[in-house]
Amino acid sequence: MVLGRCERRLYLMPRNQRSKNEPWRIGILFSQTNWTSEVERTQLCGTLLAIDEINAGGGVNGREIVPVIYEPGSSASSYVDVAKKLMIKDGVTSIFGCYTSASRKAIMPVVERFNGLLWYPTPYEGFEASPNVIYTGAAPNQTIVKLCSYMLRTYGPRFFLIGSDYVYPRQTNRFLRECLLSQGGIVAAEQYVDIHSPRAAFKPIAQAVKESGADVVFSTVVGQGTSHLYQAYAEAGLDPKCVPIASLTTTEAEIHAMGCDVGEAHITAACYFESIQSDANNAFIARFKKRFGDHTTPNVCAETAYFQIYLFAQALEKADTLDTDILRPYVLGSSFESPQGCVSINETGHADLQSRIGRANRNGSFDVLVETPSMVMADPFFLHGPID
Repeated sequence: MVLGRCERRLYLMPRNQRSKNEPWRIGILFSQTNWTSEVERTQLCGTLLAIDEINAGGGVNGREIVPVIYEPGSSASSYVDVAKKLMIKDGVTSIFGCYTSASRKAIMPVVERFNGLLWYPTPYEGFEASPNVIYTGAAPNQTIVKLCSYMLRTYGPRFFLIGSDYVYPRQTNRFLRECLLSQGGIVAAEQYVDIHSPRAAFKPIAQAVKESGADVVFSTVVGQGTSHLYQAYAEAGLDPKCVPIASLTTTEAEIHAMGCDVGEAHITAACYFESIQSDANNAFIARFKKRFGDHTTPNVCAETAYFQIYLFAQALEKADTLDTDILRPYVLGSSFESPQGCVSINETGHADLQSRIGRANRNGSFDVLVETPSMVMADPFFLHGPID
């Protein structure tokens, strides 16, 4: 990926010295190296595309959006260091970034201390809300409930749970277990691996799946471990047409990385797939490929990173300031026609999104099997109970 003009320009003037003629500077924190870089690079692409488009249209109130980009290297501690740098040295108040929940939770105290606004474009485990975070990725109620029901009906009741060993997989599996048991399902086994585990670590897990008699494998493995798991699964002779891996985190980016033949027939629940048939999505894909090359494919993380920039720009146009206390009220209740369909931010700071289930095909895209006719309200604390 070649970085364009806008992302190479850094403005280091402190916030209290900026004039009305200065660009709007925002922080960008997506890793381009190490364990989670495959998907975070797509989030960076979605972010930069939206910034390019907005600036080409005249910016916001006549002022360009200029991203200040740092490389966290897939390390939660590095996210903390660069978040402090953004807010203290660079005077940035709005930060767009983070993929893992570990990185989000690591920088939240920094963002809250300096009263910034973190825009987080990744599906997460729920049970969290902060006045300093806008959660544009899916909450569990928007994905897990339908996925659990679909897999039970289609494949059977015995689930093997496997995840990377940190907060998101453990908390997501906790809810999945409750959802599964309430519908008569069974947890055949539950295992976790270090996020940095090599490919060899997944071979005994694939063998354990084979011996467990599981009908479904539910994966919350992230980063390079995703490819390792699916490749070990194929090498063990497990047939995804009979016993698929179901996931919330396996996107087109991971399918292409592992090999489209390896990913074929596995299942993902997400608000967006590249294969959605609509004029808006077709135009988005064309612009994405023109900007980053025909070899690139947008995924749910890229699309979410893309539309959150537009939501930010809409609120900024009204607020005409990056002051969090003034800007955030304009974000709440806002909506945007994104490539996935209409999205909006509710009073909890979470996004109401579309809900879909897709099956990977040999071309590396997903055939949509199930989709809701309209947005599903984000309910991160499950105050309204499960909805199927």
